[in-house]
Amino acid sequence: MAEEKKRLIKKIQATSQMKKIMADYFYELDRASKEGSPPVAWCTSVGPGELLLSLGFLVYYPENHGAMLGTTRMANNYIPVANAIGYSPDICSYLTSDVGAFIKKETPLSLAYEGINEVPKPDVLVYNTNQCRDVQDWFSWYARELKVPTLGISTYRCIGNVSDYNLESITKQIKDLIPHLETISGNKFDIDKFREVLTRSYECTQLWKKVLETNMAVPAPMSFFDGTIQMGPAVVLRGTETAIEYYTLLLKELEEKVKNTEGAVDGEKFRLYWEGMPIWGKLRNLSEFFIELKTAVVASTYCNSWIFEAFDPEYPFMSLARAYTELFIVRDENFKEKYIEEMVHKYKLDGILFHDAKTCPNNSNNRYGMPERLQKRLNIPTLTINGDLNDLRCFSEEQAKTNIEAFVEQLEVV
Repeated sequence: MAEEKKRLIKKIQATSQMKKIMADYFYELDRASKEGSPPVAWCTSVGPGELLLSLGFLVYYPENHGAMLGTTRMANNYIPVANAIGYSPDICSYLTSDVGAFIKKETPLSLAYEGINEVPKPDVLVYNTNQCRDVQDWFSWYARELKVPTLGISTYRCIGNVSDYNLESITKQIKDLIPHLETISGNKFDIDKFREVLTRSYECTQLWKKVLETNMAVPAPMSFFDGTIQMGPAVVLRGTETAIEYYTLLLKELEEKVKNTEGAVDGEKFRLYWEGMPIWGKLRNLSEFFIELKTAVVASTYCNSWIFEAFDPEYPFMSLARAYTELFIVRDENFKEKYIEEMVHKYKLDGILFHDAKTCPNNSNNRYGMPERLQKRLNIPTLTINGDLNDLRCFSEEQAKTNIEAFVEQLEVV
């Protein structure tokens, strides 16, 4: 029976190549950490990675490590360790699981990659609060612990239209980072290198967008759960040729699936939108469950968060500021509702599933009446499930599956 379930999820052939390039990425970071060169910067996932790459840093993303702690179900071993030093169980479980793992001197990297026994040592920590306040506190803890400098960008929140004064402020903050980063890296800032990196990030963005948009096809060739894995290079390798080459390969495979009407879900009957964070420790379980229900989760806010269409090498600073301020998570309720409405039409959706992540209020958009407003305006069913990105103590799989099953049955009669 277990063997039969494993075969429910259709393999994406390009994944084997992704595993190789992700391994190369982590081994390069590990070598740099041990040898002391090139310099290593830690960066928040939608922070100024392009600027760091242009200055010769290798860039490590702790949120990616947090997701690895979630997918390997190691997070709950470490969250109480961070709680014991004063970090609330109600704050970001990426933060608490990552800090706890560091205190315990353990990492899932050691299980995945032979010879890697710890996360890479940083020369600098760089954050952007466009996601939440927690990233600043997360990096500040490491700055105190490791005695390395931390630099940051403070982004406006709950923005409707992104205005010039928003961008001017953030552009100035980005430029103010440069002298410090030059000193730490030992490299002089080169505007042409910055433009080159930004160009590659833009190409990566366009390919990743096309990958996600293959799911406009019926049946959809890929699920949201596949997307959370396939987005890895867009998160940690954007700005590199490696990411561009990978998404070129993946896009070709998915377009072939569309041509052959090969869906990720056999007999696809219903199409859903996933709003909010993944439940990392339950990706496979939920993916298989939706397949059994012949329901495809075809689009999400989360996977689309790594589409940065504003990147423009002609205006590198302003466009970087705009790209990292136009994010869904930064915007107000009116913008978010309009965005989801567009996705409902674009992907021919039958329903919207909201994940209320206990420790991630900034990425839980069900708490202020949005599901009810969208349901009324669009005449589309919505469902909220309770859980968390990493802390599985907040997630009742049995209750969630019961609610999802009832929701799909409701779609049968709508």
